[in-house]
Amino acid sequence: MTDSRPELSIIAPMHNEAGNAARLAEEIYGVLKDRSHEIVLVNDASTDGTLSELIEAKDAIPTLRIVAHRKNAGQSRAIRTGVLAARAPIVCMLDGDGQNPPADIPTLVDALVEEPDTTGMVAGRRVGRQDSEWKKTASRIGNGVRKALLNDDADDTGCGLKAFRRDAYLMLPFFDHQHRFLPALMKREGFHVAFRDVGHRPRMAGQSKYTNLGRLFASLSDMLGIMWLNSRARQPGGWDEI
Repeated sequence: MTDSRPELSIIAPMHNEAGNAARLAEEIYGVLKDRSHEIVLVNDASTDGTLSELIEAKDAIPTLRIVAHRKNAGQSRAIRTGVLAARAPIVCMLDGDGQNPPADIPTLVDALVEEPDTTGMVAGRRVGRQDSEWKKTASRIGNGVRKALLNDDADDTGCGLKAFRRDAYLMLPFFDHQHRFLPALMKREGFHVAFRDVGHRPRMAGQSKYTNLGRLFASLSDMLGIMWLNSRARQPGGWDEI
């Protein structure tokens, strides 16, 4: 029997992204239409026109799948829902606001495919970031603190564009805000994480769902939890079936 599963799943969480949703789906399809892929967009109980916009876009995008949360559950839960729904062994995630250029997807995916199986993720690193100076400064401080405490080698863990092996992701412990710590969690599980430069664009519609202070307070408590998880990790160095 021929395996009909796609080779690549693209996932993006979306909450109140009317004006961005269909445009992003169309752009992803334009980049990947000549590759075996699916686009899994997760509507996290949006209260605007996001869902209807995506449903209308399905007519023109044959690889588009829509998964809809019945209740708002946050970005990390929406990403996990997308990964669970994904049918391909390689997954690439990006933010639903359109700030991650889909043209960079092949850069990360091809880099991951060329890596050995011990590399669980290739993460994007934003160049020419299109955010306010205050937001960029707060991000630099947060990244520096996180990198020092968690030793995750990530200069820009806030970049939503990441390619990873689906089975590696599913080995990670899940919790709210998990998406901010994927490089650290991959390393904890014994996987190597590689990084590639990617672009960044201004938001075309809607508003950011985060504030700098809110992100900071959540991250501090989460980092303590990750430090505890790291202190309890033990690795078998791989395994053999005999």
